[in-house]
Amino acid sequence: FCTPCLQECLKPKKPVCGVCRSTLSPGSRALDLEKQIETTETACNGCNKKMYLSKMRSHAASCSKYQNYIMEGVKAVTKEPLHNTRSFPNRFTFPCPYCSEKNFDQEGLVEHCKTLHSMDAKQVVCPICASMPWGDPNYRSANFMEHLQRRHRFSYDTFVVCDYDADEDDMMAQVLMRSLRDK
Repeated sequence: FCTPCLQECLKPKKPVCGVCRSTLSPGSRALDLEKQIETTETACNGCNKKMYLSKMRSHAASCSKYQNYIMEGVKAVTKEPLHNTRSFPNRFTFPCPYCSEKNFDQEGLVEHCKTLHSMDAKQVVCPICASMPWGDPNYRSANFMEHLQRRHRFSYDTFVVCDYDADEDDMMAQVLMRSLRDK
């Protein structure tokens, strides 16, 4: 995992596993995984130099061929220049559907609703889901608090790269092409 993703998982109030999002116990280490990382050999995707996984991160930081490999991948999946001025829906801050307080990030909205609205049974539209291309801005959740807990335990954009303009077939094709190049 990259540092920002790990930092998101290790926030002091609720450290969670980067894969399954289960709460982490303080001081527990995956010794079997550490051993595997120390003994598994692989090759750099840039220069093909063989090394143990435990050395890969420091190697990748200094390997110019690996940096070029990453940039080629970024170019391959980037469809539009970053300075494009199309209007995009705001998928980063949301209003509370109960009290209309504004500018919550996803985690902030979940915490706000848990703290102030946990007993409110009013059916509301999830502002997070409504902002997504597949979201229905008219759908009122029968149990919004449960929806928040199950659907929005973590922010998808923290853990995956989303191309909101691509359909499922395009995304699958991109994944398959990338996996063939990574062989």
